[in-house]
Amino acid sequence: MASTSEALQKFATERRGDGRMPRVLVVSDIRLFQEALAALLARDCGVDIVGTASPPQAPAIAAELAPDIVVLDMTRHGSLDCAKRLAELPPSSKLVALGVGETDAEVVALAAAGVTGYLRNDAAIEDVSAVLECAMRDELLCSPRDAATLCHRVAMLSRNGQECPRAAVLSKRELQIAGLIDRGLSNKEIARRLGIQATTVKNHVHNILDKLNVHRRGEAAACIRTALRAHAQLVAGSESVVDREPP
Repeated sequence: MASTSEALQKFATERRGDGRMPRVLVVSDIRLFQEALAALLARDCGVDIVGTASPPQAPAIAAELAPDIVVLDMTRHGSLDCAKRLAELPPSSKLVALGVGETDAEVVALAAAGVTGYLRNDAAIEDVSAVLECAMRDELLCSPRDAATLCHRVAMLSRNGQECPRAAVLSKRELQIAGLIDRGLSNKEIARRLGIQATTVKNHVHNILDKLNVHRRGEAAACIRTALRAHAQLVAGSESVVDREPP
């Protein structure tokens, strides 16, 4: 443990040149978990805990404190949405997801959201130190299976000849459902939100996967988010070109 912790501190010192330990913000909607994890990281990983926050507070607090790493508890509902907001912060802050499930879809969704590193539910404190060190180095520490999943995703996008199948092939209702999937809602939760039957949602999800040529819910949501982001960038680029033209 000591060697891993010392390596993390040494790299952070070399990177910044100011002798400070890595500065970490812990995010969870369970206060007891926040405090326990913060104490454990400070004791066993040799980091400087700059604060703790709940998911709604996290983006503002992270922007104010500018930590080197944000450690986000992914075991609670809505954590993926929080991860997306945190990933939009300046690149100096690395985002590490803690308590990631066993599904390939979650790994893909987190990668699409901009997470720098992640830890499975069965991770030990030694794993935490290793992932934090890799995050500081802009590296991703993952299992061979997860690496294969991400490579498969890249290969699929390459075969499609574009970043992602166009979201325009989906109906308005399908886009709406895909957006709710992206926010982490289950079929039953989506059905309650939209006032429709769960079987209807299931059919829509099946159609979405077929149209986008993907196999998992998380891939579909990430695919649409990528397509919409690319479209927005294209529109913004076109507008800026128009703005530069003489009157």
